[in-house]
Amino acid sequence: MVSALTTLGLSAQGTGRLTGNPTPGTPQPDPPNLADRITLTGCVRWAAADGRGSVPAAELNTPSTSTFVLTNAARVTRVPPGTGTSDAAKKPAGQTYRLSALNSALVPFAGARVEISGEIDDRSPRDGAAQAPMLHVGFVQRLGKTPCS
Repeated sequence: MVSALTTLGLSAQGTGRLTGNPTPGTPQPDPPNLADRITLTGCVRWAAADGRGSVPAAELNTPSTSTFVLTNAARVTRVPPGTGTSDAAKKPAGQTYRLSALNSALVPFAGARVEISGEIDDRSPRDGAAQAPMLHVGFVQRLGKTPCS
């Protein structure tokens, strides 16, 4: 009797395989490319010319590529093996990087010195304008309590 109930319970649970898109209608990101991953330290700043900015509450969970920049950037050399091996990642670190992330991920760090890692994308914008390389943010942490000057 017990084995019959156990068998019935297990068959009701299905195969346990998950298939399909976890969020229907939302494209899923490509898996990370470790060869393009770099780690930098620097200051997160608003990208506006006057260095000020804000994000409306309705846009906090919106991805942005133009709201924040990393300034005074310096490359961190302690990274896992296999990362930073692409041609884009091997280029000398620039002083400024555009940051691509959800606004809510970077708002708390505006004006702070941070360590940040992600995938580098040094392709020129479609309009041909010369801009700093883009860093698709994967991780960010504050370094100390002293704000950037």
